Amino acid sequence: MFSFHVFDHPMSRGFQNRFSTQYRCYSVSMLAGPNDRSDVEKGGKIIMPPSALDQLSRLNITYPMLFKLTNKNSDRMTHCGVLEFVADEGICYLPHWMMQNLLLEEGGLVQVESVNLMVATFSKFQPQSPDFLDITNPKAVLENALRNFACLTTGDVVAINYNEKIYELRVMETKPDKAVSIIECDMNVDFDAPLGYKEPERRPQAQEEPTEEEADPTSYADMDLGFRAFTGSGNRLDGKLKGIEPSPVPLDPSDIKRGIPNYEFKVGRITFIRNSRPLPRKFVDDDDALNRFIAFSGEGQSLRKKGRKP
Repeated sequence: MFSFHVFDHPMSRGFQNRFSTQYRCYSVSMLAGPNDRSDVEKGGKIIMPPSALDQLSRLNITYPMLFKLTNKNSDRMTHCGVLEFVADEGICYLPHWMMQNLLLEEGGLVQVESVNLMVATFSKFQPQSPDFLDITNPKAVLENALRNFACLTTGDVVAINYNEKIYELRVMETKPDKAVSIIECDMNVDFDAPLGYKEPERRPQAQEEPTEEEADPTSYADMDLGFRAFTGSGNRLDGKLKGIEPSPVPLDPSDIKRGIPNYEFKVGRITFIRNSRPLPRKFVDDDDALNRFIAFSGEGQSLRKKGRKP
């Protein structure tokens, strides 16, 4: 028995589930209405007309809805999600950075096709300015900004808003494919060096402390050197001055009295020595006598004088 499934052919089912149409694209600033739609500029989603929702609901497409945008004039393509279906018929509104990636001008034609993308596992970004390094926690900032995106495409330059400043990042790599979905995924993020970034000059980790050089003995001329033998000048009996110039022995650094260092010195602490005068000799002798005291070592006295009897 033979059976033919004519209406369930895979080719016909593929065409039936595919959404493909052309729209004239405009930036979000051209969207009419009293409400401010600046939130569209902060993400990677577009606004499509209500007829697109009606057509998509009739197709057996997978959710979330992801689309491939193509500019046939420049062969540029990217991927995005959809935010709302409130645009005028035949028109779609894109973020400004997405129009720059596609090289589209206001009113240009863009091809919109529904696609299925793999879930992202890894992505690598390159900031387009060194100012991105001023952010304290760039991964947390990027993670918060990517909540407004539905997918990433390798080669795109996405824009994120942080502290009222726009930062542009180029998508250098995505895995497992060149276009991936980042909705409800566990993705590892890495950063490349920003454009125009220069490595700072590396300084030696540990600078050698300068060793104390031996002082020149001639620099201690004004110091108290104490007594030095045979350093005076002599006089001749004949009154001549020849050969009476002093010829002192060369100064030895060990002869220089440099004082006793304060080994308890601490940085930022000043110590005032109140009692800097030496103790009198009398007190020093008394202290030495007390230290040398030996019990029962004195001499006794007797009332009777010892002597020879008459």
